[in-house]
Order: sequence, then C-alpha cells, then structure tokens
Amino acid sequence: MRKTNADGKSWLISQAELEAWLDSISNARSLIAPRQVSGTVLYRPVSKINEIAWPGGRPGKSSASPRPVLSVKEIFFPPTERLFKIQKTGQEIHLEEAYPDWETVVFGVRPCDSRGVKILDALFLDTNPVDSFYARRRANTTIIGFACKEMGPTCFCTSVGGAPDDAQDVDIMLYETEAGYLAEAVTERGRFLIPAGEWRETTNSPETSITIEQFPVPENGKWPEHFNDTYWTRMSERCLSCRACAYVCPTCHCFAIRDELIGPGEFDRIRCWDSCAGANYRRLAGGHRGRPEKAERLRNRFFCKFYYYAEQTGLGNTSACTGCGRCIDVCPVGVDITEVLQDLERPA
Repeated sequence: MRKTNADGKSWLISQAELEAWLDSISNARSLIAPRQVSGTVLYRPVSKINEIAWPGGRPGKSSASPRPVLSVKEIFFPPTERLFKIQKTGQEIHLEEAYPDWETVVFGVRPCDSRGVKILDALFLDTNPVDSFYARRRANTTIIGFACKEMGPTCFCTSVGGAPDDAQDVDIMLYETEAGYLAEAVTERGRFLIPAGEWRETTNSPETSITIEQFPVPENGKWPEHFNDTYWTRMSERCLSCRACAYVCPTCHCFAIRDELIGPGEFDRIRCWDSCAGANYRRLAGGHRGRPEKAERLRNRFFCKFYYYAEQTGLGNTSACTGCGRCIDVCPVGVDITEVLQDLERPA
C-alpha cells in the first residue's frame, strides 16, 4: 500500500527535534500548519510551535487534531486573491501585478491533500496556459506530509488510487513511531530542508497496519453511458446548491473574476472561488445559464471529477477525487459521493 520515492533517505527524530526544526523553519520562512481557529482546524500561518494542532497528537500534551476542515488547496489557490491593481489616469491605464514572492513551508499535510495539489498541478501548470499566480506559489512552497495512522469514517482514498501513507506528492514525509517520528526525504527540495548532520539516519521503513475497505469506481470510459440517466434528477432533489462541497474539496478549481472599485480611478481585479453547483454558474451577460437545472449541475460535478479531468489532462483513468471525504462531512442533506459511485457501478 505504501507509495514513496525509492531513493529517499530517512531519519529517526524525537518530538523535541521535530519542534526545534520547525522552530528554525519559522524563523527563516513562512510556516503554515494545522491550527485551531475558533474551534476549527485550518491550515494557517504559525509563529510559535505551540500554535500547531499536531496531526498525530503531541505526546503527553494534546490529542491528535482532526483533519483540517479546508484543504491545503487554499495555500496555492486562495479563496480570494488580488491579481493586479488597475489605475486609470486620463487616457492612461497602469497595471500593477500582485505576484506572491515568499518562501513557504506547509507542515502536517495529509496524503489526500498533497495528492490534491498534484491534481491541480496538471491543470494549472501542465496544461496551457500556465497559471502564473499558482505557479509562483507552487515553486516557493515545500510540503511536509504526515502519514495517517488510520482512515477516518468518511475517508476513501484507497478507492481512488491513494493511500493513507502515500508519500509520492510531498517533499518530506513524517511517520509516527513509538519513539517519535521517521522523517523521509522524498524530493531534492525536501533533502535541502533536512538539517545536515543533526539527525540520526536510518534504513528502517515505516510499518503500517491500516484496515482498508475499497469499493469499485466506474472507469473513465464508462461515464458517458450515464450522462442521460434519470439518476441525476433523483439525486438532485436533495441538493441545495449551497456549494459547500466544492469549497472544502482539495481539487475543485473553478473561479470567477471581477473588478472592484477601491478609489477614484483605481480598481482591484479579484479572483475568487466559484462552483458548478451554483445556480448562476457560467451565467452570461445576457442572462443565459448553460446548466439551468440542478440535475445538470450535480451531474457536472461528478463528471468533472471522474471524466472531464482525465479528458482535459490526458491522464487516462486518473480521477480528480482524492477520497478525503470532506464533501460527505459538510453536505447538509447527505449527498454522499461514495453512494453515487457505488450506485453507478451497480447493474441497471
């Protein structure tokens, strides 16, 4: 089950060594980690190590924190961001771009979230045109992953090609051990961040014993058969078009752009998250809506994850779902993505 870089080096470290390392990182770079914000765990900047909601629990001090409510996607693709400022003086127009340009380290990233970043890479980096804002953040960010010791009640990463200890999409992966942690450098960027000569190198590999339940997911080529199914109408009767599922999803990537007046002759061009679940998604200036019916919009969400993504990126049977289960947790009316996938796999 475990997926990692075969050439990666590993070190055994204690809780104290881990904290000292993160403390040194926070002094030189922006450090982002799971953090309690008004009772909710989110990926947020931390300036002190005791602000971290430790993914595996802090031995003798706190229990393990739950998975962050929002995915790490918001670090690379913020919910709202200014692309540039527009200044108009007479007939002259000046554009001031707002490129992010700071080194960031994100700690405690679960495998489902790091896989989500990889999925976004294929859309924003590997498919033209390249999104320069996403590219700048991605190039300046190091990801420190944290392997899951168990799967949560709504997790299904193993059904969509992932694993609770998948290290393929991080720069450094941490695994809990009885004595502390096993740290594994997966990429050159990760090796650069490891404190040379300070940690005890090892050839040990992490042992995992996670009980896994899998269910079949329709292959990419089978999805067009379900395009006109009445199933989507029946399922959409539950949906409220609230868009919560898209906002917590590690891979939903639709956005809208608008200009906001900030002063005489000055505007900010803003990009913010959007969702195909919304009633006005892709509404044109004349009022035309491409998907006016709720069933069409619900169908699009699933087709986007399991069919359109692979078609757009040329990645074969790869899906744009990481199996994190957040959409199941947040849906107020019980639209369950695992229920839909299993329904579509059952004989008609």
